Amino acid sequence: MYQGRIVKGIGGFYYVNTDIGLIECKPRGIFRKESLTPLVGDKVLISIVEGSPGQGVIQEILPRENTLIRPSVANVQQCIIVMAMDRPEPDLLLLDRLLVLAGVNELEQVVCFNKTDLGKKDEYGEVIDTYRQAGYRVLCTSTKTGQGIDELKEVLKGKISVFAGMSGVGKSSILNSLQPGLGLKTGEVSAKLQRGRHTTRHAELLELSFGGMVVDTPGFSSLSLGAVKELEDMDESELGHYYPEFLEYMDHCRFRGCRHADEPGCSVKEAVEKGSVSAFRYRNYIKLLEELRQSRRRRYD
Repeated sequence: MYQGRIVKGIGGFYYVNTDIGLIECKPRGIFRKESLTPLVGDKVLISIVEGSPGQGVIQEILPRENTLIRPSVANVQQCIIVMAMDRPEPDLLLLDRLLVLAGVNELEQVVCFNKTDLGKKDEYGEVIDTYRQAGYRVLCTSTKTGQGIDELKEVLKGKISVFAGMSGVGKSSILNSLQPGLGLKTGEVSAKLQRGRHTTRHAELLELSFGGMVVDTPGFSSLSLGAVKELEDMDESELGHYYPEFLEYMDHCRFRGCRHADEPGCSVKEAVEKGSVSAFRYRNYIKLLEELRQSRRRRYD
């Protein structure tokens, strides 16, 4: 038996990186009976097929540190959420959704504003400052000028990271800039729709020459919190815990379990009114709270 990590899964085959090389594997049939699906990032034990040294069978999936549903990967340590400065314009509601999802999965969160060469950095300077002041690490990058690429390398070094964000924001281009020769396809963004073609067709774990691994995954432009399995059991009062700038005010709310929406004596709302908490971040919070409410109604109606 050999231990390894799944770095790619496609067409029912899983490619496992081991001390004896990359082995093409199929999972044991019992996994299907137990509704257990191997994921990219899984640590596994495999056996080698007799007479076929490059082929194996996944015998056991070792315990996972975490599991992401979309993208479907396991054992990730941090999430790099990429937004473009322009083409497509940044979707800050999607950014906040992804930050919440990363927080729920106990991932370190890094916000990356890409395509700074398009000249919109000054326009979004206040937005960038808002996320930094909230406590997030924020990078500004350009694959055209090389800005921020070395800083991003330091962030990725020695960790397993997942890149997330809508199509066309430049995730694959960033990976190519980090390590030339990865061979990831890059696509032009449709000028009419301002949405990128899905240039990455499957999740794949890529080893970086400077240390660390990254998952490049298909882009997506819509994701509802209420539709995410990790959040099915989340109480509405818990959502605020994933807005770090709320934390210093939450203990001072009049009511225990305050949702920071329509309750009187809410310290978070007072902080928004005073300008201590970002108004647009708070508006996004209310939208996400409503998504959770609607999901709960659908489940129990």
